[in-house]
Amino acid sequence: MTLATRKVSFLPFLLLIFCTINPSNSATDTFVYGGCSQLKFISGSPYEYNVNTILTSLVNSAMFNSYNSFTAPASGSDSQDTVYGLFQCRGDLSNGDCARCVAKAASQLGTLCLESIGGGLQLEGCFVKYDNTTFLGVEDKTVVVRRCGPLISTSSDSLARRDAVLGYLGASDGTYKPFRIGGSGDVQGLAQFVGDLSPSECQDCLSEAIGRLKTDCTAAKWGDMYLAKCYARY
Repeated sequence: MTLATRKVSFLPFLLLIFCTINPSNSATDTFVYGGCSQLKFISGSPYEYNVNTILTSLVNSAMFNSYNSFTAPASGSDSQDTVYGLFQCRGDLSNGDCARCVAKAASQLGTLCLESIGGGLQLEGCFVKYDNTTFLGVEDKTVVVRRCGPLISTSSDSLARRDAVLGYLGASDGTYKPFRIGGSGDVQGLAQFVGDLSPSECQDCLSEAIGRLKTDCTAAKWGDMYLAKCYARY
């Protein structure tokens, strides 16, 4: 059996690369993190063809959608060479900006994860992932990136405003809101989940991300919490 036909979960074999950035000054194509499986496929194999098909489909779809997922072969048969993929653009991007971001992410992913069975890459404006084990519709609250800024006084008004913003981002009014943005004074925040989650899974994921921001970043001036299927930032 070649490496191209071995089934492997993406996360246990993940090699992660991070970039520390200030979220308030970042372009949509700024690199946030990327990860690749250690197992490789064979160049010229059916698996490589399906990976290229997936990435091309994601880029093409991003011209018209902010989220989509694909399976190659399109029949969805769970064969040894089946590849699953998705992209998610930030909810405030135009179709043109989304398409440019996904194209950039797919290009970087092809270089970063050359011949890797699975890979994922997050830019400021979009997320792209592919793997040979389906992750579509599967909730995943694994912490991928945690970044916290310098501490501020716990008595600062900014901390109260931070808590108010995070409370707004995490509130549920029963409507489906994949992208949320809010602000209080000089504190701005945003949150997003990947479009393959159900409303209840979305809320669960965002609640986890926001809760971790409060506990892990305590009184930090700014913070980012990226889970595998959602993120929250302020």
